[in-house]
Amino acid sequence: MKISTETIIPKGHSMSRVEDQELITGRGRYTDNNKLARMVHLHLVRSHHAHARIISIDSSKALKMPGVLAVYTVDDLIRDGVNPYPVPGPPDFSPKDIVEAGYRREDGSPMQAPIWYALAKDEVRYVGEPVVAVLAETVAQAVDAAEMVEVNYETLPAVGTIEQAASPDAPQIWKGAPGNVLIRMELGDQDKTEKALSQSAHVTRLELKNNRLVGNALEPRASVCERDPQTGRFTLYAGHQSPTGLRESLAKNIFNWDLKQLRVVVGHLGGGFGIRAETYPEEILTVYAASKQNRPVKWCASRTEDFVGTVHGRDQINSAELACDAQGRIQALKIDTLGNAGAYPTGGVCIPLVVGTKITTSLYHVPTFYYDARMYLTNTMPMGAYRGAGRPEMIYLIERLIQKTAEEMGIDPIEFRRRNFISPQSMPYTTAIGEVYDSGRFSDVLDSVLESSGWNSYEQRRQGSEQRGMLRGRGISCYIEWTGAVWFEEVTTAAQSDGSVTLYTGTQNMGQGLQTAFTQILSEQLGLPASKIQVVQGDTDLVKGVGSFGSRSLYIGGSAVVEGAEKFVEEGKRLAADALEAAIEDILYEQGCFSVVGTNVGIDLFDLAAQQPDEQFSVYSKTNLVNENGVGYPSWPNGCQVAEVEIDPETGTVRLDRLTSVDDVGNAVNPMLVEGQVHGGIVQSVGQAILEEAHYDEEGQLLTSSFMDYAMPRADDLPSFNCGLFKDAPCLTNPLGSKGVGELGTVGATPAIVNAVMDALRGRDVTGLEMPLKPEKIWKVLQTSTWQGSKSLCSTTIPAVCSWGGIRD
Repeated sequence: MKISTETIIPKGHSMSRVEDQELITGRGRYTDNNKLARMVHLHLVRSHHAHARIISIDSSKALKMPGVLAVYTVDDLIRDGVNPYPVPGPPDFSPKDIVEAGYRREDGSPMQAPIWYALAKDEVRYVGEPVVAVLAETVAQAVDAAEMVEVNYETLPAVGTIEQAASPDAPQIWKGAPGNVLIRMELGDQDKTEKALSQSAHVTRLELKNNRLVGNALEPRASVCERDPQTGRFTLYAGHQSPTGLRESLAKNIFNWDLKQLRVVVGHLGGGFGIRAETYPEEILTVYAASKQNRPVKWCASRTEDFVGTVHGRDQINSAELACDAQGRIQALKIDTLGNAGAYPTGGVCIPLVVGTKITTSLYHVPTFYYDARMYLTNTMPMGAYRGAGRPEMIYLIERLIQKTAEEMGIDPIEFRRRNFISPQSMPYTTAIGEVYDSGRFSDVLDSVLESSGWNSYEQRRQGSEQRGMLRGRGISCYIEWTGAVWFEEVTTAAQSDGSVTLYTGTQNMGQGLQTAFTQILSEQLGLPASKIQVVQGDTDLVKGVGSFGSRSLYIGGSAVVEGAEKFVEEGKRLAADALEAAIEDILYEQGCFSVVGTNVGIDLFDLAAQQPDEQFSVYSKTNLVNENGVGYPSWPNGCQVAEVEIDPETGTVRLDRLTSVDDVGNAVNPMLVEGQVHGGIVQSVGQAILEEAHYDEEGQLLTSSFMDYAMPRADDLPSFNCGLFKDAPCLTNPLGSKGVGELGTVGATPAIVNAVMDALRGRDVTGLEMPLKPEKIWKVLQTSTWQGSKSLCSTTIPAVCSWGGIRD
């Protein structure tokens, strides 16, 4: 797409989004916009049982229905050589011992997982699991025919919650998971941690539940597949965060095809949030049906199908013990985690086991720790990544624990945090788990958020709320984020004779503004106006690269753009030297022109392209952010948030009145995009803290399968956020100096909001109060508790300048 602006806007300044013109004018193209000639439609018969044995399937009546072309079961898939899902192992960014050992059961033997096909084989294991696929001329005909399919089930005992799965008398729902424990993993030094806990002056204990969430993207999932009648090659249109990853998963793992046999094209997504990074049964079935028919095949989910058939997030029970000396300095941390894997393990099982552990000790100096995690099988939708993926869960636990410890020890919570911060002088700092923070000025970020939030004027606002009959509370959270997951990215930079430069990148735009950010970077690197730059993504015939997840797109993908531009200019100098009959070292490049030093002899970039074969020249570049030992460089964005809430004591309704954040994202390429990402993350945290919960009963039935029962944040639930950036601690491990930002708001807001609610309820018995903090829960607390008149520990006035620098090693 041509870009309207003719300016060069350097990094660090806000440039208007170039993606928005086609979106607001209705020219955006989502998966469901693909309407191909002679296209037929797929609809799925899904299990209404959480756990049952399939006795028989009778599709004879369905096959006689008008417009029906085929009815598929797992027997068809197996007969045609379609593989089950591969069993996931630890990702490459796991600690070395976990990578080498793999996932293990309680007894140390390798994990055993149920075999998972795109259509259920022998048993169904969660409500919504696809059992039969019906193909018909129209969607209505496919739906009508699906209702005629008769599936005879024998119900089996089901497990719907972690608590139930972990109960000693729970039914074992899979023979390979005794006690329903799929994986157990331990990290840290248990003996040293237990000793520190037993000898410390103070130990705080806390148990919390992280509620299960549904990641609702703008467009429900959809897929369209067609086969080229001439070549037999397939093109799959799907909303996915990693087109190349999806192609490899389907072609290599599921269908045993050469990668060249499948092309994946991704248009607009309307949000990825991690849930769009999986390979889903429906994508497999769409490709399979297209391989059986000589016509394009389309499947599009209803919103309820999205609720029951798209991976969920969070759903953990965490308990922790924090040991401190008499001066309030942390000595040890112990955490036990019970995680819900759902009915089948996806890549999401690594979230409690590996990803969350990377920030276990957060911003604080923790000399020793021990982490014990168990992943349980349940008869629920498999768990996957959801924005933040492990880091929000862990920061929520740590910040609630830090707050409680300060209160128990009678130390101001701000001072307690400062006392235990890792200092700038300690950077690079190696955590107890072995992660290395390259940069950060945590106390300075805290100073900034206290000033921006009007911390010292809080008492006036509290009194104003009180005069209106409202309870007011204030909460704070300090947090760090691990971003990266895959450390390399590939780009191709090409100049054409028509006066344009095209960037081909495998990162995937999901609404976060990557086209704008990459345009801005390349425009500055090449000294060309943004109107000359085009960005191509989302087509495996044109791009290489990993995709977008784990907040990697800008700091890794953008670094690839920078290094690719440098190599592009070097190649241009070589070509220009030949064209100008000069030595390469005498060629200068500036603002689209190559010239010979000390002369007026030169050649325009696009004239140079016109002299090449195909009237263009291109340069491929691969950036790999790893150290000399091959260990990847993550980035460590961090920040602080202050939330203020009002509670109506008559109804129990919680209203977020103010939220202030200051985030260290290193060098921000486009501050406007960063603020937008922080806003979006905060909103999703508000949802978890106050409104959202995917609730299964003990029989494995999802009781919140639509927006009638699952409350999403709306504009009137939110104040205007006060978001600021801290710019004095750039990342030291990538050429941009940037840190990932996509999940940062989500990591920090939840504990700040919940701490604020707990502050408003201080003096009442709020034991066991868990998210989401819906009015009914708050109202019950207010009706059944007796207020003791306890003063908030968060009401302390903070000096304008704070000099404490934190822990110094």
